[in-house]
Amino acid sequence: MLKVNVKGCEPFVEAAKYEAYVQKALDAFDVLQSEKGAGNDFLGWKHLSTEMPESILDDIEGICARWKNKGIDLVIAIGIGGSYLGAKCVIEALSHNFAKQLKRKDAPEVVFAGNNLSEEYLAELMDLASERNVACIVISKSGTTTEPAVAFRIVKQFIETHYGKKEAAQRIVAITDARKGALKTLSDQEGYKTFVVPDNVGGRFSVFTPVGLLPIAAAGFDIRALLEGVKKAEKTLAVKSPDNPAVVYAAMRNCLFSELGKKVEILVNYNPKLTYVAEWWKQLYGESEGKDGTGIFPASVNNTADLHSMGQFIQEGTRVMFETVLHVDNAQRNVVIDSDPQNLDQLNFLSGKHVEHCNHMAELGTRIAHIDGGVPQIEVSIETLDAKRLGTMLYFFEFACGVSAYTLGVNPFNQPGVEAYKKNMFALLEKPGYEEATKAIKARL
Repeated sequence: MLKVNVKGCEPFVEAAKYEAYVQKALDAFDVLQSEKGAGNDFLGWKHLSTEMPESILDDIEGICARWKNKGIDLVIAIGIGGSYLGAKCVIEALSHNFAKQLKRKDAPEVVFAGNNLSEEYLAELMDLASERNVACIVISKSGTTTEPAVAFRIVKQFIETHYGKKEAAQRIVAITDARKGALKTLSDQEGYKTFVVPDNVGGRFSVFTPVGLLPIAAAGFDIRALLEGVKKAEKTLAVKSPDNPAVVYAAMRNCLFSELGKKVEILVNYNPKLTYVAEWWKQLYGESEGKDGTGIFPASVNNTADLHSMGQFIQEGTRVMFETVLHVDNAQRNVVIDSDPQNLDQLNFLSGKHVEHCNHMAELGTRIAHIDGGVPQIEVSIETLDAKRLGTMLYFFEFACGVSAYTLGVNPFNQPGVEAYKKNMFALLEKPGYEEATKAIKARL
């Protein structure tokens, strides 16, 4: 099971103060588990691993098998925020670093669209699509969110033009509302296979619904193993205890924030496959806690690379941060450093050692240096980076997010602030119905 180690915070935090926050986190745990707190209509993510109908997994696997039989080698997954980051982080974490260069054909390549409004990105996506055998997964509860709706209009037109409308219905899958919305209406009209975005699961908690599972399965990864890890975490984290990893993490990060003024949490990894896990984590915590004038700002670095760019600031810059280090005990591949007769690089002292051993020593040395420099350290560790352990880690962060936000005193499951930019964008684009807003915002320019 995943472990949380907070010994790297002991030089900074008085034991009595930490214990007080453990009690606050346990109270927040009760709120989350009672399902009576703010946002309690968005708690469906808590039991997805045990309540997921077998028929949904069978349907997902069936679609992937049919697409494979059609020779489809490119799946365009369209969505924004939690509708793409969860799938992206799992696919990146489980993929061979150089799968594209090796031209591996065991599963389609999954690429993402609808997460930006870059014209160059969409044009270049169409360049790729024109040379490949294409299918599409479109994820939107309403079907009218601007970024994914623009991308889907373009991708849909491409698929219909190249394969015909009848075949397009076999190549497009929609994940949307069960009953209403533009995408649901279109899916019914065109005969697309659909999956439901559960009403009680917010986007940033949706990776273990079809929103995440279908793209992950399309990329060739074992979603049942992923959910097995979730199930294990769900059982472990449901136990109320001061030693519950979610309680420990929530208590310490809130203690660092409220008692020491540590306003920035940096998620650190030492494996490039975890880069998009950090991107997913940043949305999860930023959107869940950043409201009501409070919250810990989530940031991330990829070490050891970023030790040569951000390392100086973390070591000696403004003391507003703490680090949470993602530690993977065991690599899944082995590379041993050989001896060299000339030893010009003076590395023969490493002869016979695994590269991952050196990586772990760099991690340990950095953590000690940063503690000495005034940066508290939390460690979150898993045994190895596979589907099961990854499922455990992602569910841990989801559950701990609920506990932490309730400890902080905010609703973890709403995001009222994300609408502000949309209103301004619609006014600037002169969307019908925004005439007065258009006049007002143009007067400010």
